[in-house]
Amino acid sequence: MKLQQLRFLDAVVRNNLNVSSAAEELYTSQPGVSHQIKLLEEELDIKIFERSGKKLTGISPAGYAILEHVESLLNNVKNIKQAAREYSNANRGSLSLATTHTQAQFILPPVLQKFTNKYPRIDMQVHQGNPKAMCKLAANNSVDFVIASETIDEFDELITIPAYRWNRYIVVTKGHSLTKKSEISLADLAAFPILTYMLGLTGRSKLDRTFHAANLEPNVVFSATDSDVIKTYVRLGFGVGIIAEMAKGSEHDDELDCIDASHLFPDSMIKIGFRHSRHIAAYQYEFLQMMTPYLDLETIKELVHTKALNDRNKILEQYPTPSYRTMRESIKW
Repeated sequence: MKLQQLRFLDAVVRNNLNVSSAAEELYTSQPGVSHQIKLLEEELDIKIFERSGKKLTGISPAGYAILEHVESLLNNVKNIKQAAREYSNANRGSLSLATTHTQAQFILPPVLQKFTNKYPRIDMQVHQGNPKAMCKLAANNSVDFVIASETIDEFDELITIPAYRWNRYIVVTKGHSLTKKSEISLADLAAFPILTYMLGLTGRSKLDRTFHAANLEPNVVFSATDSDVIKTYVRLGFGVGIIAEMAKGSEHDDELDCIDASHLFPDSMIKIGFRHSRHIAAYQYEFLQMMTPYLDLETIKELVHTKALNDRNKILEQYPTPSYRTMRESIKW
């Protein structure tokens, strides 16, 4: 049995049994992948895949049993390499992040600037996309950390640490009737066409649930992944925008007014997630602390090595998660 064969096997499964896609990912040939998997099946004296002719149609019961160990083994190999690299050259390494557009644009810049000032020789990658796809990258151990909102809790493979709480702002054109109200209600908001994030992005699900709990149906006429795009169409008169408070931007916009909506919606939580079995280098721990400066380094390490969710929650009870405003104003993000 060769490690390369296990990598081929893992790639085929991750590519939905498409051998051509797996070969392309691994920079090798389709016949080469098929041959190595066949050799592995012959050595183990089982069929890992079900076939129709030459096409893979499914995973056999024996294949499922083997794949549980393959994933763990490949993760351990990656951890061994990362641990060795940390000791062979402490000033070199990589940091790969998966997150949404909002976090990449408004939260990560000051944190990564601080990080690169301290670790200029660490290579960085930031993947942007919808929260579910980004969480899958972390669950598959394809990136070091994912930074996302509610969706992150759906992935049992991930250990998560809260970063900060956030809420929303209503964005309207100057002189809009909502600016004249002393306090806006959900019914007031539901009376206008609404522009906000696409389903699955930046707390959208919590926003929808809040309206539905009040027996109101929001008239969402425009949705986007980018708060700047939402603002653009608010300026054009499409309706009223609802955006994350991180994306509020300048309070001196000549065309728009931003109204605090934290009295209307419950807070959402941004968390950092990583696969429970991965090795975390010393400089990666420092990144975690830069993202969660309300926690000391020893507490972060304790959370990383605490597998049970209830036990992690007991530790976090001593450290209430700060709001975005607190992080920005007091901790100087």
